[in-house]
Amino acid sequence: MSFVDKVRVFAAAGQGGDGCLSFLREKYRPYGGPNGGDGGRGADVVFEASCDVSTLLELARRPHLEAKPGGRGLGSGKSGVTAPDLIVPVPAGTLIKKNGAVLADLREPGQRFLATRGGRGGRGNLSFKTRFNTAPRLCEKGAPGERATLDLELKLIADVGLVGFPNAGKSSLLARSSAARPKIADYPFTTLSPNLGVVAHKGKSFVLADIPGLIEGAHAGKGLGAEFLRHIERTRVLVHLVDPAGYGETDGLSGVRAIEAELKAFSPVLAAKPRILAVNKADLPGAEDFFRKMSRRYPARKPLAVSAATGAGLPELFDRVLLDLSRPEHPKAVGSGRQKPTAPGSFGRAVMPAGFSVARTKTGFDIRGPALERMAAMLRSDLPEAVERFQKELKRIGIDKALAKAGVAEGDEVRCGSLAFEWSFRAPDIFLPARRRRRLRLGTRV
Repeated sequence: MSFVDKVRVFAAAGQGGDGCLSFLREKYRPYGGPNGGDGGRGADVVFEASCDVSTLLELARRPHLEAKPGGRGLGSGKSGVTAPDLIVPVPAGTLIKKNGAVLADLREPGQRFLATRGGRGGRGNLSFKTRFNTAPRLCEKGAPGERATLDLELKLIADVGLVGFPNAGKSSLLARSSAARPKIADYPFTTLSPNLGVVAHKGKSFVLADIPGLIEGAHAGKGLGAEFLRHIERTRVLVHLVDPAGYGETDGLSGVRAIEAELKAFSPVLAAKPRILAVNKADLPGAEDFFRKMSRRYPARKPLAVSAATGAGLPELFDRVLLDLSRPEHPKAVGSGRQKPTAPGSFGRAVMPAGFSVARTKTGFDIRGPALERMAAMLRSDLPEAVERFQKELKRIGIDKALAKAGVAEGDEVRCGSLAFEWSFRAPDIFLPARRRRRLRLGTRV
């Protein structure tokens, strides 16, 4: 199975169901009145942290997430069916971003994030019945569901991370101390994806993460390690494994500063974590002399000599790890994001901006705003009463004054979302019900 830790998805919530325009028609009841029901709400797109998935592979294969629309309203006052939400499982430790900003950090299983909200159902003519208009001939379309392009980034949750040059023995150490079975070979870049293992020591346990080896210039894109360094940003302790033979033209002593420089260049948060210096392959010839040089070079770090092949020195290493994990001055890291995660089982979502704007275009005027565009999308332009109501709402919101200030004239084209119409400061008489037109001609107060 391929390991995928970054993916871009397109989430589209379901559209609300259309409202119904209906009147009660029964024998001996000639004026039964309106009975059109409301449409059902469209489905939401919700991301949920789950233990059943460990990678974003499925989302990479199917990045377009489309929720179901709500049901249409029916006669006899029947409301449409509310569509079930689309629950998308993601691995625990997934960051959800939009335009580079972190929206949610799903670290605990059960945490949820409401990515896009489904549109509300359109109202039927029964909802518009009043004592002044007992037989309304208008209804609404369902509101469109929200759409968003989101970037999902997986950061594995581990307590301890292994770093070092390729072939430093990180995978061997993980296989020796846990039940994980990563690929081990005598050539560099054997590890192509992060591996996790649970280490049990003295009645306690912690999660150990192994990432591909780092080389000089990794923060600039060289090698494979920088691509997966984000997976150890959440760790509390780093174990730097050093190969006495070094790597390439870099000797073991110089390699320590090279790796730490790469960590600092990648993330200051990562460079600030406590690090344990361990010289691996202590069973090989020349390792003892190298360990003495390392101890003289970094006396304050108190390096340890270990052997992933024989297990020598691993108990002392794990004692140091448990000691660092128990220190309160090193709280559990949450990565570089500042967004607080939502509580398990709860929802979090971004706030939609309010208000509207008016802009002049080559063909006329363009008015924009989330609530305004939703109202235009729900308009039944084939119903005169609905058009009249829409024009009154524009005046109530203040569109009339804003357009007048922008220089609109009678007959200019005004566009709101996908709706285009000719602007008029006066509601045509054809939009008024017949009985109200008669009352206006007679001078009766309405």
